[in-house]
Amino acid sequence: MREIIRFAWGISSLGDFVVAMSDKGLVALEFSSQRAAMEDALRSRFPDAELEHDQTALAGVLDAAAGLIDDPAIGSDLPLDLRGTPYEVRVWQMLRDISAGETTNYGALAARLGTRDAREVTVAIASNPLAIVVPCHRVIKKDGSISGYRWGVQRKRVLLAREQRAHGLGAEPRSEAR
Repeated sequence: MREIIRFAWGISSLGDFVVAMSDKGLVALEFSSQRAAMEDALRSRFPDAELEHDQTALAGVLDAAAGLIDDPAIGSDLPLDLRGTPYEVRVWQMLRDISAGETTNYGALAARLGTRDAREVTVAIASNPLAIVVPCHRVIKKDGSISGYRWGVQRKRVLLAREQRAHGLGAEPRSEAR
């Protein structure tokens, strides 16, 4: 029997997004206004699954995701089905340990993994399919500047600013070496 991945589209303050769920949990939360291209990407990512568009069944997930986008500091209790290499999943779990309103840098994450080379960490972060739920937006450059973000640097700036306001920390993200 083929696995079923259900997906649905939502609209948020930061643009259109898609959520996708397996029977175990959330497998994707991505920003995109290119619906056909995103659906093709989901088919490529889950070639052995049957994809079903199901707005009704995922209405609660869409509401939770839109709320998280508006206030990323609230966190998420959605069940997750993290799918990646063991290394990617380890990096993504580390990202989930970064508290809202805090940031870290690529080198600090690499050091926690026992290396000085942040390139593999950067690749794992760029592969994150769960925007905000796995808060890769909380990773910045060592000098404190904001670097790339899979869904656009402007979205990253907005998410960090929203977390800062929610925690009364001012305009600049507080960096915590990890």
